[in-house]
Amino acid sequence: MKKLEPLIVGGLTIPIPIIQGGMGVKISTASLAAAVSNCQAAGTIASVGLAYGIDETGIDVVKVSNQALREEIRKAKDLSQGIIGVNIMVALSNFEELVLTALDEGIDFIISGAGLPLKLPELAKGYKTKLIPIVSSRRSADIIIKTWLKRYNRQPDALVIEGPLAGGHLGFKFNELQSNSTQSLESLMLDILDLVNNYKKNANIDIPLIAAGGIFEGKDIARMIKLGANGVQMATRFVTTHECSVPDEVKDLYLKASIEDIVIIDSPVGMPARAIKTPFVEALLKGRSEEIICRYKCLKTCDPKTAPYCIARALCNAVIPKIKESIIFCGSNVWRVNEKTSVKELIDKLVQEAQSNL
Repeated sequence: MKKLEPLIVGGLTIPIPIIQGGMGVKISTASLAAAVSNCQAAGTIASVGLAYGIDETGIDVVKVSNQALREEIRKAKDLSQGIIGVNIMVALSNFEELVLTALDEGIDFIISGAGLPLKLPELAKGYKTKLIPIVSSRRSADIIIKTWLKRYNRQPDALVIEGPLAGGHLGFKFNELQSNSTQSLESLMLDILDLVNNYKKNANIDIPLIAAGGIFEGKDIARMIKLGANGVQMATRFVTTHECSVPDEVKDLYLKASIEDIVIIDSPVGMPARAIKTPFVEALLKGRSEEIICRYKCLKTCDPKTAPYCIARALCNAVIPKIKESIIFCGSNVWRVNEKTSVKELIDKLVQEAQSNL
């Protein structure tokens, strides 16, 4: 049986080549990230919305968000000596402040999507933290690599290639997702592998690739590695682990979900997103809108005067929990989730399956 090779990201060695995806709001927190890290994979904290739910009177969103992220990183480090990263969306209005906070706390890596993190190397200058953009096309990968090399003489330490079957915000057009006419993860992987091989040949740089979106079981991991991936990112499978801090109501929704419960919605982030049907989501699909009183202005692209709803509050409602008033993101394979388990049991199973399929 062939063993899984470690994932090497800018000199950082992840013994089991699985990165747990960053899921907001308050789903990928310290408890989950640390548990994954303790199993020799890489745990990820989602930075978005960690401060939601506090007293909003006279709120300083930057200050409270920074402090919430700082505390979450410290909790994770107290629970684990392994590799811990943070997911920070480019679309956040306080993106730079969160990046600087994570860097100041000595985070191992920053994964960044929902936009192109073209200025990320400038913020991270002088730090050892590894920088990993999320891309969903050859073009976006090429723009990031070219820009980073030209402006900062730095390459991405890895790229997460996120296909159309992922959960949450997606880097594809709404109508393409609805009609299933997007480029598949497998096709994206080969396309971007060709791109990075060209950079390796012409610029002598080597960029590891991490496949994401629809990775559900060990044979999916093996398939991606055979195609040329160096590792995978997984999120949906970790929601129903004991160490994930979401309420049981959310985990039960995952366990009960059918294919028909999975929908694509528009988001004020400016990107389509995949979610499970809740009464709130069903109302959105029918054209519902609501008045927004916003004290956070958490998204660069969101205008509270014209946005049909507050996605931050809807996501936060899932962990209160107010399930009927919530949006709950999921991957396309959520209907296949059928048990609650520990992080260790899940990772052990994934590794065994992957190795038997290599």
